[in-house]
Formats: sequence, structure tokens, C-alpha cells
Amino acid sequence: MKVIIAAAGTGGHINPGIAIANKIKQEEPKSEIIFIGTNRGLENDLVPRAGYELKTIDAYGLSKKLTIENLKNMIKTLQGYSEAKKIIKEFEPDIVIGTGGYICGATISAGHKLNIPTLLHESNAFPGKAVKMLAKKADCILVSFEDAISRIKNAKKIVYTGTPTKITKKEYSKEEQEKMKQRIGFTKESPILLIFGGSQGAQAINEAILGIAKKNLNKEYQIMWATGPKQYDIIKEKFENENLNINHIHNMKIVPYIYNMEEMMNLADVIVARSGAMTITEIANLGKPSILIPLPNVSNDHQLYNAKVLEKVGAAKIMLNKDLTDEKLDLEIKNIVLYPQQMKKMGINASKIEAKNVEHKIYQEIKKIVKMK
Repeated sequence: MKVIIAAAGTGGHINPGIAIANKIKQEEPKSEIIFIGTNRGLENDLVPRAGYELKTIDAYGLSKKLTIENLKNMIKTLQGYSEAKKIIKEFEPDIVIGTGGYICGATISAGHKLNIPTLLHESNAFPGKAVKMLAKKADCILVSFEDAISRIKNAKKIVYTGTPTKITKKEYSKEEQEKMKQRIGFTKESPILLIFGGSQGAQAINEAILGIAKKNLNKEYQIMWATGPKQYDIIKEKFENENLNINHIHNMKIVPYIYNMEEMMNLADVIVARSGAMTITEIANLGKPSILIPLPNVSNDHQLYNAKVLEKVGAAKIMLNKDLTDEKLDLEIKNIVLYPQQMKKMGINASKIEAKNVEHKIYQEIKKIVKMK
């Protein structure tokens, strides 16, 4: 099978594309797969690192505002469409797949124009502009959450598959858990909260946790806190201004980034995070209670809609960014961790939305479309 995958921008767009590519290679080792992206996003690191060739074109999000910058971006995106057509003509794929980012508009449109079968994967509960715009053109749209189905109009076919992720549930023995906690410097008894704001961190979340630390509010729970690499030194300096050592904060382990995320997510009792599509998927896969703080000012408020997927089944509490303070967050945390039965029930509820056999389902849909060619 010859496949082109369009993915650009963030890991939430690119990693599902790579997972799909890996599944195709696993099932059909002789397959030829290339990626199309921009020269600006994480795809320039992640795609080659995964062992795939990346070809780049120009593509930008189009705004309704009539400005010189937007006009320039529109012209560049039209050029990107021509560049995508050229790549597709030369490669002659059996299918063109889009997994997110502005790149999908140009690439899926070009594939459709050249009568190549096309497939889109939408990770968010509230579909993005590109998916809505391309709904009529794509042969099939795969969605991560069932909530997204009613929000896509005029699609030829929509299939709920879930999103592929590397994070899976691990069953650690009591002894293994104790060793892991000891390695971090945590006690056996108190619940553990895993707190992160994405790969770059989240300032509002960091400020709230900083307040919890300064006021020593977390006497009844322990925190593993990833500040984000760019914010770690800022947080460290703020602790120093209070004559506190970042490496010796009571009931807290503070790091710039968590490299063993699968292990930490499995060990945690509760997760506090933004509500990107991948995070929601991972929380559901692991069956963890969560406090979700959607990133504000993003397209269609999609992180809020993602968070509501878990909230409506009783698996998560939502806190809006504008309402976030150290004392309010501490209260929400205690309302979960001090009630073990409720905490357990929230975890069970999270598991209810876990999608099973995701890669297999996606591969089967790809095969159906290619056979129709």
C-alpha cells in the first residue's frame, strides 16, 4: 500500500498519524508511506524520528479578517495546494490520510481533486474547521469521541474509532508501586496527584500549584508536578524569593518535564491537566479521575468540549481558567482524594469511554477505502 499522511503543528495531530503509519507497516511491511507537513511544526522532529520521510508545503489557517498578513497567508496556502498536488501526482498513493492541522485542507483537497481516496481523523470532541470544510470531500471521517459525530454535517461516512496513543494501562503490584513511590520520594499512604499543562507547561496551572505549595495546603496529598521546560526556572526563582528550595517542597516532586509519563499516569490517583484530545484519551484508557482545566481562547473552545466528554459520565471535574486559584483547586482536589469511594467510581466512569482496538479499527477502514479504488 502507498500512503500519504498529512499532519502538522502539534503532537496531538502528528502522533496519531505516526501511529496509523506504524500500524500499516505492521500489517503490510512493504508499504510505502510519506508525510506532508509544514516547515514550522513539531512534524519536522517527530516524523523523521519515527523513520518516515517528510515533505513540506506552505499552509496556514485562514481568518475572515481582511488584513495584509491574511491575504499573504491565503496566497501561500493556495500555493501549498499546488505543491500538495505535485507531491501526490509523483508519489501516486492509494490513499491520502489527514490527522490534523492546517495542512489537511490543502492535502485532502488535492487528493480529492486527483480522485485519490481520502480519509480524515478528528481527535477533538468539537471538530475543527478543516474537518467541517472537508466533510463532503473525504471518503470517510474517523472520530475519537462519539460526541463529534453529530457535529459533522454532510459527511459521506463517519466512524467512531478513538485515537491511537502510546499510553496504556499497567497493573503494578503493591510492591512495585511502593518502590516507584520510594524512588520519587513519596510516602506509601497519601494519594498522588499528577499535574501537568502539556509539553510547554501552563502558566495558570503553575501559579495555582505554586500557591498550594507556598501555603502548604497539600498536607493530605502528594504532587508530581511537571512545570514545562520553559517555566521551570521561573517557578524555581519564585520559590527562592520565598526562601524555599524547589527540590525540598513538602509532599511535592517538581520537574521540568516527565519522560516516564506512562509510568507516572498509571501510578497517579488523580490527574490535573489541560484537556487536549490526547490527554482525554489517555485518562479514559487508564481509568483515572481527573480535574480538567481547558485551555481558553482556542478554536471553537474545543478543549472545553473534550473535557465535557469525561464530565458528563461523572469521571472529571472541570475548572475554567478564569476561575482557577490555589484555594479553589485545593478544594476540588480534596473533594476527590478525601473520598476514596468517589475517587474509585470516577475512575471506573472514565474507563466507560475508552475506545478498544483503535489501531485495528482505523486500519480496517483504510483497507475498505483502498479496496473501493
